[in-house]
Amino acid sequence: MSHALVDTEEHRDLRAAVAALGARYGREYFTSVVRDGKHTDELWAEAGKLGYLGVNLPDEYGGGGGGITELAIVLEELGAAGSPLLMMVVSPAICGTVIARFGTDAQKRAWLPGLASGTTKMAFGITEPDAGSNSHRLTTTARRDGSDWVLTGRKVFVSGVDIADATLVVGRTEDARTGRLKPCLFIVGRDAPGLSRRRISMELAAPEKQFELVLDEVRLPADALVGDEDAGLLQLFAGLNPERVMTAAFAIGMGRYAVARAVDYARTREVWDRPIGAHQAIAHPLAQAHIDLELARLMTQKAASLYDAGDDVGAGEAANMAKYAAGEAAVHAVDQAVHTLGGNGLTSEYGLASLITAARVARVAPVSREMILNYVSHQTLGLPKSY
Repeated sequence: MSHALVDTEEHRDLRAAVAALGARYGREYFTSVVRDGKHTDELWAEAGKLGYLGVNLPDEYGGGGGGITELAIVLEELGAAGSPLLMMVVSPAICGTVIARFGTDAQKRAWLPGLASGTTKMAFGITEPDAGSNSHRLTTTARRDGSDWVLTGRKVFVSGVDIADATLVVGRTEDARTGRLKPCLFIVGRDAPGLSRRRISMELAAPEKQFELVLDEVRLPADALVGDEDAGLLQLFAGLNPERVMTAAFAIGMGRYAVARAVDYARTREVWDRPIGAHQAIAHPLAQAHIDLELARLMTQKAASLYDAGDDVGAGEAANMAKYAAGEAAVHAVDQAVHTLGGNGLTSEYGLASLITAARVARVAPVSREMILNYVSHQTLGLPKSY
């Protein structure tokens, strides 16, 4: 039987250990951090010390030597405990993976040990205000000036810039042979001259804040470029596929947390002399939510397994499907959990109402469900493009 579908004993042990860590913090810790305008520093530091944040990174740089499969397990279990770490999607999964796969030896030595231990965080900047989902319209450009690079442009919805030591920025350079612009990745330090940030106000209760970045003639040394200037989309999607897998894990964990709270309530809340969970109108929707989450988890495990095996094409399809399935399952699970609790589902005491907004994130980010349907319709089914 494929281990893409069934946890190994090692994976079960990892789940149990991370679940125990998450339980020591839980939803109360998470909501208090959000309420006080702080960050999940304590949980992040302990997870890093225990080796969970870098479980996907090479062991020669302090990581666990595993893959996105293991990292997704960590994020899912923390989410199921009510304390997800969104920066895991960005710092070790996207940035750590890209640097580990394509970085120079010097870049690996400089960044991977800190990313693995959690003492260093890195943000990721790709989205632009006028490009939307069209990566071919990115206007952040990088031009050579002697041995340096000079970056100019804007990025939006960059998570955690305020707590990141650097941002991995997607820019575009001109191909000397064709004159066309192609994507390239640059490490931009948080204090780089010409780099400024503005916080974006969000109706989202999360410790990680969203920012707009402005790059005004940001001068970078030659070694700020990650990987081969000619690799283009290959390197970009080496980070985007893990991002989709991790977003799916984030959503599944959230959905599991919501269903668990609703099930506990349905077991103990009595109306007309019996628990409300005895009524099929309550029980069946929760069972369906659980099934949907389990199905999404299977596709997430498949996507992670394909990626870790080096099948970037297969992983691309599966990662998109996993993100789609997990986003839909999470929204449904949270909605049903809130509905199960009735009025209590909207109170601060039960901590479910804030998930209504949070669950929507997996539907729209890092790529909308409609763009995933476009991808599947023309890449998998062979239908003509509409754009």
